[in-house]
Amino acid sequence: MPTSAAYLIVVLVWATTPLAIKWSAEAGAPIGSVMLRMLLAFLAGMVVLYLLRRRLRRDKRAMLSYAAAVPGVFGAMALSYYASMTLPSGMMSVIFGMAPLISGLILQCLPGSVTLRRWHWLGCTLGVAGLAVMFANSLVLGAALVPALLMMLLAVTLFSISGIAVQRVAAGLGPLEQTLGALGLSLPCFFALWLASGEPLSIPLSTRGFWSVLYLALFGSLIGFLCYFLILSRLTAATVALVTLITPVLALGIGMLLNQEQPSLSMLIGAALILLALGAYLFGDRLARLSAVRETQRS
Repeated sequence: MPTSAAYLIVVLVWATTPLAIKWSAEAGAPIGSVMLRMLLAFLAGMVVLYLLRRRLRRDKRAMLSYAAAVPGVFGAMALSYYASMTLPSGMMSVIFGMAPLISGLILQCLPGSVTLRRWHWLGCTLGVAGLAVMFANSLVLGAALVPALLMMLLAVTLFSISGIAVQRVAAGLGPLEQTLGALGLSLPCFFALWLASGEPLSIPLSTRGFWSVLYLALFGSLIGFLCYFLILSRLTAATVALVTLITPVLALGIGMLLNQEQPSLSMLIGAALILLALGAYLFGDRLARLSAVRETQRS
């Protein structure tokens, strides 16, 4: 697949996923919806794996890598689906975009990690300020939004922890195998939570909810993830990182256009601060290098 096509798919999938999550959970069965999504994605992925004549690794290191991904699949997705019941899809995307900042902070507590520079800390400070604005606005608009924001913040934290853990295990798995292994271990967790949640055994879905689940299964959980690993292997980290800046802006627009979402001015200010934080965090190193090159050329 051409790199440009894969990049476009990642941007579009990540930008539309929050709204698709919201639509798939609108009938009041968030856990049933996400469980169905993951089950369909797992079955479709296993078909692809069979056609490629490959098998899932089951050695100890591979199983450890699959387990490390479970908090990012089960924990983050379950919380995101619950949060989607009250939180606008655009805001979900903005908060999930904070993953690089949260990952950087977590890595500071682990041995062998690169020390954050001043622009990284500036980005983290701006990100916290953006979150504070959102939380303050939620208290004004209604107490129901505060738990949803906390759930999204915990979701992106679990996602970040999971990503770091998978990297640290370094099992050498391909993206398809890693995805399917993580889905396979996560499905029993989703099933247990579904039974404990008291949701109906027949998952209620509206028409657009059904198509949203199908879209999320095939694109959000399978094709989008594979395309992401493809561009990660072909492009620079800075170019790939642009996705986390582009998708929240697109998601905000898509939510307003297709779901009549109208974020308050305070919410938009908070989102702008978080996007500015991501820009400072992700591209501070690049700007510093360019500045150093210019100084060298002048001298």
